[in-house]
Amino acid sequence: MKTKIFTTLTALLLLFSASGQQADIELAMTALDNEAHIALDSIKVMNRTQGGDTLLVWPDTLLYLIHMDVSELENIDNLFRVLPNYPNPVVGETKISVYVPDKDNVVLTITDVSGRLVLKSDRVLSKGLHTFRFQPADAYLYFFTTQWRGNTQSIKILQGDTHNNGACVLDYMGSESSSLQLKHTNGIQAFKFNQGDELLLIGYTTDLQSGMLEKPYTSDTCTFQFATNIPCPGTPTVDYEGQIYNTIQVFGQCWLKENLNVGTMIQGSQSMTDNLIIEKYCYNNDPENCITYGGQYQWNEMMQYSTEEGIQGICPLGWHIPGVEEWRVLFGAVDSQYGIGATEWYLPSTGFQGFDAGTNLKTISGWIENGNGTDLFGFSGLPGGYRHTNGSFNSVGEAGNLYTSHEINFYDVAHLFLSYELSGLGLSDFMPKTYGLSVRCLRDE
Repeated sequence: MKTKIFTTLTALLLLFSASGQQADIELAMTALDNEAHIALDSIKVMNRTQGGDTLLVWPDTLLYLIHMDVSELENIDNLFRVLPNYPNPVVGETKISVYVPDKDNVVLTITDVSGRLVLKSDRVLSKGLHTFRFQPADAYLYFFTTQWRGNTQSIKILQGDTHNNGACVLDYMGSESSSLQLKHTNGIQAFKFNQGDELLLIGYTTDLQSGMLEKPYTSDTCTFQFATNIPCPGTPTVDYEGQIYNTIQVFGQCWLKENLNVGTMIQGSQSMTDNLIIEKYCYNNDPENCITYGGQYQWNEMMQYSTEEGIQGICPLGWHIPGVEEWRVLFGAVDSQYGIGATEWYLPSTGFQGFDAGTNLKTISGWIENGNGTDLFGFSGLPGGYRHTNGSFNSVGEAGNLYTSHEINFYDVAHLFLSYELSGLGLSDFMPKTYGLSVRCLRDE
């Protein structure tokens, strides 16, 4: 069973920390096991760009990224705000909090999706945080709107059980005079979001987890895939440059099951050039080794002379060279002790990481000294060795080396390596671009 460590925040209001007028973003979370829908227990959200995390607990599977500019953050005690209700979607009842900066009349209205007025409440509220309990009827969507001194705030409320035939009810539950800063902002500001930030989303169900990376700019639905060790649903094979590649689903990621083998072979003594022809090395200059282990490529050739992380490069259309964060999602998905997003995968690259991720990714044969893997998830990592800058070939049967698309500096990039003698795996920042390594492609999501 995966080890799960959560940071639970006091509110599910996530803020843009940059100025501007970006629209609010709503991410709905759902899950599949192959093609069958399954229920999520919870979703952990980690901002890999700025740091910080938050947690959604079922049945609340909506993530709100709500824009507030810098001046609002600095003067949050003077801000009239309605916070997202919890839980959402609603099963039975939900709680809504409204922060009032100063005592005055507040008008609260609830309308359904057709615009019909369902409830209206007009009351004087003192400064502080006020909580209401709402019980919906049978509509699937409601709008909760508040007005104070000409300021209007609204949220959407989703109904999770539309079989409720009773009337809508809105009850006042009480207030807290403490400022929003003391009650909520410490938790809120632990998770900031700017458009362009990369979020790691981790979905949990029973003892399984699935991860995905998102850079949200608009509202969307994020679907976690919990199937593993099967061909990717809808894409069992890929026909590319005259060769058929199998695919493998490893929870939230769809990979080519084989190392890429595309291009025209050149001798190991030659360097690859930007000549509009994809070139490859075959271990020991033997074409049969390209059939067994795939081709080997210098980094620039693999990237097709771009430095953009996650680019298609020499992969088929609809696939790309995985970035370092995408490899880390894979590591956490297959390791039995360190889950997706675990600190273990972000430690300095001083050696091998994880407990058994390497063993679980390696093929069940082909490694020297009985260093074979279990291939538990069907990834079939091969010991293809590498081509050295000087043109020699080394370590076949001992090590598997795969490039990432993450550039460290002008000379070096991050790469993954598997070893016959260790159950963990390595993610090093010091692989020269001039080596020749194997390549795996990851499907665009």
